[in-house]
Amino acid sequence: MKTPHLLYCFIALILAQVSTRAAEQIHVLIWDERQPRQSEAYANFLGNEIAVQLKAVADDIETRSVALDDPEQGLSDENLDWANVVIWWGHVRQNEVTPETAERLLSRVRDGKLDLIALHSAHWSTPFVEAMNWRSREDARAHIAKTDPGHIVTFEMVPPPRPYTVPAHSSALTPAIFCYKDGANYKAIVYLPWCCFPDYRPDGRPSTLAVKLAEHPIAKGLPATLQVRQTEMYNEPFHVPAPDEVVFEETWESGEHFRAGMLWNIGQGKVFYFRPGHETYPVYKQPEMISVIVNAVRYFGQ
Repeated sequence: MKTPHLLYCFIALILAQVSTRAAEQIHVLIWDERQPRQSEAYANFLGNEIAVQLKAVADDIETRSVALDDPEQGLSDENLDWANVVIWWGHVRQNEVTPETAERLLSRVRDGKLDLIALHSAHWSTPFVEAMNWRSREDARAHIAKTDPGHIVTFEMVPPPRPYTVPAHSSALTPAIFCYKDGANYKAIVYLPWCCFPDYRPDGRPSTLAVKLAEHPIAKGLPATLQVRQTEMYNEPFHVPAPDEVVFEETWESGEHFRAGMLWNIGQGKVFYFRPGHETYPVYKQPEMISVIVNAVRYFGQ
């Protein structure tokens, strides 16, 4: 008479373990604009390749691969509510994602419901730019509250005069603040970040990625330095707010360097920018690059 009871207990235990594993899954929404040039390195689009790679090495990560041409540009409330982390790839179709669409993603980041990983040319993506604008505004308010406490300050936010343009080396670094007295009160002009850099070179030459924070979870299991076998070059200065952490720095034999792994707190959530890439080079087939993404996903999902 005890056997059925034991069998039921065993079945209940297995179901509980399955349920626990399902609950521990980190949901990753991979967003990709899916442009034709990706076929030079990825037979089934870059975002789908990342999904395949993550599935192959991480059984605690569940993915959905979506695209710009999907309904609601892949960013439906259902997809965003499902996700714990969004991985973003965009390049030549950045302007097709509106600030209103990006805000649905960023509101969840600020509320701590979602984190964002922006890859390579996603430095110009609408969600990344809007996140950097938000952080710039918050940094400006905090800076003035500290340096000029007790004053009423009126802010004017000034975006770059033309989107998707490249700043010259002679440009003042953005974001930047100019504050002046207007009677008893203060006025502040905040020049929002350009979210770009003066030099780039898509020649596929290798770079060296150096770990700057060896104990950081995103650097887990990586050597102190490693080579990105084929990539595009970006060169500092990168016009973005000061990051809270710089996990990686990237250098090239010709002398360029870039803060290649940068983290910002955006409200209660986080944004991680990981620089190596380009749609015509198989960067995301290199195991070490996938390890960085897996580490970032797990760090966000912990």
